[in-house]
Amino acid sequence: MSLLLWLHIGFAIFAIGPLTAVTMAAPRAIRTKNVPVLRNIQRTTRVYAIGSLGVLIFGIALGVVMGGGVLGKWYMTASMTLFIVAIVLIVIIDRDLRTAVRALASETPADDAQMQNGRIAAISGLLAVIWLVILFLMVVPT
Repeated sequence: MSLLLWLHIGFAIFAIGPLTAVTMAAPRAIRTKNVPVLRNIQRTTRVYAIGSLGVLIFGIALGVVMGGGVLGKWYMTASMTLFIVAIVLIVIIDRDLRTAVRALASETPADDAQMQNGRIAAISGLLAVIWLVILFLMVVPT
C-alpha cells in the first residue's frame, strides 16, 4: 500500500506539474510564432499527458488495496470524474497545439493561430483549477 501511495504522489508531482506548466507556456510560443518551441511543447504535452495517467491508475489501485469502499466515497468519485474531464481537456489542447503548429509552420500570414492561442490559454487555466480541486479533495476528505 505504501509503494502505491508513493507512486500515486510521485506521478502527480512529476507528471501533472510539468504538464500544467508546459500547457500554460504554449500561448506565449504561439504569440511569438516560435514554431520549434511550439513543436517541443506539443511533444512534451503528449508525453506528460500519458504519464499523468499513472496518477489515475495508481490512485485506483491504492483505493482497491485500501478496501472499505474508499473508491465509493463522494470525494473519490468527484476526483476521478474531474480527472477524466481533465484528460478530455488535454486531448483538446493537444489538438489545438497540432493545429497551431501546422498554421504557423505554413507561413500563411492569414492564419496566425490566434483562435488556438485563446482556447489553449483558457483550457490550460481551467486545467490548473481542476488539478487544485482534485488536490483539495484528496487532502481534505469529509
